[in-house]
Amino acid sequence: MDNRAGEMEVFVLAAELKSFSAAGRKLRLSPSAVSKLVTRIEDRLGARLLVRTTRRLELTPEGELYLGRARKILSDIAETERIVAEGARVVPRGPLRVNASVGFGERYILPLVPAFLALYPEVELDLTLTDGVIDVVGERTDVAIRSGPLRDSALKARKLLESREVVIASPDYLARHGTPQHPADLAAHNCLRFNFRRSMDDWPFLAGDGQTAEAHEITGNMLVSSGAILRQLCLDGLGLGRIGRFHVEPDIAAGTLVPVLEDFNPGDIEVVHAVFAGHEHLAARIRAFIDFLVETI
Repeated sequence: MDNRAGEMEVFVLAAELKSFSAAGRKLRLSPSAVSKLVTRIEDRLGARLLVRTTRRLELTPEGELYLGRARKILSDIAETERIVAEGARVVPRGPLRVNASVGFGERYILPLVPAFLALYPEVELDLTLTDGVIDVVGERTDVAIRSGPLRDSALKARKLLESREVVIASPDYLARHGTPQHPADLAAHNCLRFNFRRSMDDWPFLAGDGQTAEAHEITGNMLVSSGAILRQLCLDGLGLGRIGRFHVEPDIAAGTLVPVLEDFNPGDIEVVHAVFAGHEHLAARIRAFIDFLVETI
């Protein structure tokens, strides 16, 4: 593709200095190279822009028109780059597309939105809560907040928090069905599971030596798509669930959910990351949002 902005810059300088040689010295080009670039523009337009004399260059009427328009276009380009550069590297501003899982978004992101927007009022936050798998680049998402292991990709990530997995149930469910004392007792309980592709039909527990983890197959009559749904079903007394403790910490503190089988908990961790398309020139609004989450969460 032709570099028309570059050609315009050469033409404007030659027209203003009225000399190919003077323009060439400023641009570190030979006079013949400057002349060829101007001729290329004229050939493309089918119009003479400059009249060459032995001493100087003179603009034709078409050249005057082209010069005025070219100056405006080059000015617009410079102003656009200045605005984008300031917005990207200096002042957090502009649209910020964030996608978070439902449970994490409701508990951690939504309460922080007022404080973030108070700090950065020129940011326009576009927040979506969903537990579906998303294409960060394809869906033009600036920041995605997800838990679980990271896939190898060109995306970057910063850790927001980590939380131990825990098996929980409501006091009402345990009163009706009994409290399991050993992982083997789960065979008699309704265990609520996730329907993620990475989800498995077994839960890890410490073996008898208290050191190694072994998988115990579990069964139940519900599959769910999010930690928020699993938490609510457990609160409603439908069964036992295994989930990152950060989802249910307030419920445990309030006594509305109870951890079980803690003596057999292998201590595996659920990690939550802010995932983004990494770049050395990360926009200020994206960097500010990620830094804000890291500092506050």
